[in-house]
Amino acid sequence: MKSELVNTAPLFSSIELGPFTLKNRIVMPPLTRSRSTQPGNIPNELMAEYYAQRASAGFMVTEGTQIEPRGQGYAWTPGIHSQAQIEGWKKVTHAVHAKGGVIFAQLWHVGRVSHTTLQPNSGKPVGPSDIIADNVKVFIETAPGEGALADPSEPRALTTTEVGELVNMYAQAARNALEAGFDGVELHCANGYLVNQFISEHTNNRDDQYGGTLSNRLRFLKEIVEAVSDVVDSDRLGVRFAPLFESTDETRVYLGLVESNPHHTYVQAVKVLEQAGIAYLSIAEADWENAPDLPQEFYKAVRAEFSGRIIYAGKYTVEKAVRILGEGYGDLFAFGRPFIANPDLPERIANNWTFNEADAATMYGGTEVGYSDYPFYQK
Repeated sequence: MKSELVNTAPLFSSIELGPFTLKNRIVMPPLTRSRSTQPGNIPNELMAEYYAQRASAGFMVTEGTQIEPRGQGYAWTPGIHSQAQIEGWKKVTHAVHAKGGVIFAQLWHVGRVSHTTLQPNSGKPVGPSDIIADNVKVFIETAPGEGALADPSEPRALTTTEVGELVNMYAQAARNALEAGFDGVELHCANGYLVNQFISEHTNNRDDQYGGTLSNRLRFLKEIVEAVSDVVDSDRLGVRFAPLFESTDETRVYLGLVESNPHHTYVQAVKVLEQAGIAYLSIAEADWENAPDLPQEFYKAVRAEFSGRIIYAGKYTVEKAVRILGEGYGDLFAFGRPFIANPDLPERIANNWTFNEADAATMYGGTEVGYSDYPFYQK
């Protein structure tokens, strides 16, 4: 893969993000790689090496990191709720900071998108309602170091009291992230996971203050943003959405939910974030083959409603990033698969060098192969 000859200089202008001055506008987004040490889902030296290799990004966000044991939906993903996990993440943050990088932890809870084998005491996954997740797979361990895709298990609905307890768990995870040395946190509110399940009309049939009207369905988002802001400060907080306007029949590990009026739903959600004064909004666009761009009016509405930084992701090419930046809709741009395969991605973009291709077979789980052994560009 090689980018067309475009003027990439705008991607290398510095930009303020909260209290940080970023060296470029190229972001390493959250990328689940399932390399944590077992048992305990503990970050390790291999992960520290992988993130440090990619610290030339202007900004980095970790893979989704579960805030509590029930928040896990895939085998071998790291957590940030035990002291051993915090100590493991310190290796990552120290390695990234030694390379001059800025890194946020992505706080994640999968909600109903899980399996009893991943849950404490083999319990049911939890969610806003007891609606089973379909058109999605989870990844479970079938033997040490071996796993397979499986259908999610039937969830149980959280009580109103439990929802409040979860808000506190997000705040505690943010405290843990600061203890681990992270520069800030991102809330994973996309792809059909827990926060998205509260927002969506398809997964929330509650009749308490967290269900019914859109305003009520946005309440959980509002409360965790406020709780986490109290811990890390709003200028060290980002939120990720995946506002799908259409879907695909492709088999996917995760995707998300298409609301009957996605424009209205997500513009209202963006207004919640604007009121909270957070540092950035990250928007993951549809990323399947030949997926459409977001509607022009949505790009415009997000920019009009949100005064913080806006990150776009979703099979972005260098050309598309330069175009969206030039149109004023986005400030920073995330490249997922290219960053997996190219630890020196910013330098490759700057010099119009060819890209390594990512190996799908080593994406999830395994060793350093297909993880930290991708070559830097050889001149």
